[in-house]
Amino acid sequence: MLKLAWHVGSRAYQSAGDITLRAAVALGASGLGQPARPMQLFKAYCIVLPIGLFAWWAVPQVHLVMTPSIDAWAVRRAPGPIHRGDLVSFTLVNPLAGPKPVNVTKYALCLPGDRIDVLEGPSKTKGFFDASYFCNGKLLGVSKPRSRSGKLLTHWQPETVIMPADAIFVGSSYKDGFDSRYYGPVEIDRLTRMEKLL
Repeated sequence: MLKLAWHVGSRAYQSAGDITLRAAVALGASGLGQPARPMQLFKAYCIVLPIGLFAWWAVPQVHLVMTPSIDAWAVRRAPGPIHRGDLVSFTLVNPLAGPKPVNVTKYALCLPGDRIDVLEGPSKTKGFFDASYFCNGKLLGVSKPRSRSGKLLTHWQPETVIMPADAIFVGSSYKDGFDSRYYGPVEIDRLTRMEKLL
């Protein structure tokens, strides 16, 4: 036991003796035993700190898109009014999307005041009905009775044919997307306008 303590103590003493040399290297010395060069350290800070600050600011601005439903890998906030075809992001709370709220990015497809028509018909899956959604006569998409994982889907059935003043129908051309076909229009005050980066 004493032998072990002696070895630990001698190592600690040697390390303490190297502290001044290591401090010199930290201050920009070219190596152990060389004089400190604080100007080198200052130059390094002038390069590294702005890059670090920019990364600290930029990373939260970018949202990665983890779904094939839109044509983008990364998006960022783009203040301004939402127009038809704009990318919009919002938080979705739905049991079919998972146990926790998820950030979702879709396209704004049918705006307040637009006419929304829903035509129901027999599904390719026997015993079910699908719904085709049209905005001002243009097909937006067709619902499915089941998700890719086999979960039962219920499609949105609007009470009116005119989009309300405070909501937007969101979605994409991706047939397997989980969008307004299933949970209806999303309130405008929940939407954030986005723009494609990649």
